[in-house]
Amino acid sequence: MFTRPTIWCLLFLLGLATNGKGATASFLDSNTVLNSQFSLNFTDTRFPKNNAASLFFRDTSNNFRKRKTLCYAVGLGGTAMAHLALSQLWYKDYPQSKFHFFNDNKEWLQMDKFGHAFSSYYLGVTAIEAAKWAGVPKNKQWRWALFGSLFQDPIEIWDGLSAGWGASAGDLAANTFGTILSAGQHAIWQEQKVKMKFSFHKTGFPALRPNTLGQSWNEQLLKDYNGQTYWLTYSPYKPKPWLGIAVGYSAYGLLGGFKNEWTDKKGVYHDYNYQPRYRQYLLSLDIDLTKIKTKHKALKSLFTILNGIKIPFPALQYSNKQLKAYGLYF
Repeated sequence: MFTRPTIWCLLFLLGLATNGKGATASFLDSNTVLNSQFSLNFTDTRFPKNNAASLFFRDTSNNFRKRKTLCYAVGLGGTAMAHLALSQLWYKDYPQSKFHFFNDNKEWLQMDKFGHAFSSYYLGVTAIEAAKWAGVPKNKQWRWALFGSLFQDPIEIWDGLSAGWGASAGDLAANTFGTILSAGQHAIWQEQKVKMKFSFHKTGFPALRPNTLGQSWNEQLLKDYNGQTYWLTYSPYKPKPWLGIAVGYSAYGLLGGFKNEWTDKKGVYHDYNYQPRYRQYLLSLDIDLTKIKTKHKALKSLFTILNGIKIPFPALQYSNKQLKAYGLYF
């Protein structure tokens, strides 16, 4: 279930990954390793020519080994730290049980499953960029995308040992989909032709159930499935490779996982089952920031990070047997 700490772990690992690359911003630069003559142009006042940091970021076989060791330390060490933090800061406060599975495949109209896939996909993409930076051969870089599932799947163990939840086969399948999407495309094309993206807009539903759907904007971004949209984007127009099309999925009317009824901590029963729950399918345009040409490596890295966010565009939406048009859909 995506309202649990999955997304926090993703942000934690992405933070470790970007910190691990240092001030060069080359960790997410796909061209760093492809050009054997590449070297960063540091100013003498910040990184003198003989400075150890400057030498480290030159592409040599010895430095590639050091980079690979650093990536392993950040990825595996960060994973261990994140799961240790989860066990101490989250799961220990809830009743424990024997390991068991829980069928939540119909919960939240599968919006949480899209969240799992999204997390695994971008963990995989980040790991692939790390493999490039570490000098991993092209035909082996896709293997690093398995990190998406390596990080996500153990969370199901913690869930399976919690009395209130349980391991979810649907979550595991979603994790696998995200990993295959990143690893498979890189193995076949050496690039991500189809990308996953995310967008969000505020709704009025958290006011009815703030403890579950979030009180602040930051909480609602993670918890209010009614405002989330997950996209698959593709850029087929070769004259303008940065312009693409996007197919999106979202849901509406969700106040509870399976039904719009619950009993709060004070014992008060709430029944909003009169509110319809339905899926929404969208068609829109998209801008692939990674296809925008720039010589600034820091800007290129920023584009790569921000490319997971779907830029608002006009959109068509089909939902509840109705077709709607939006001048600007967030």
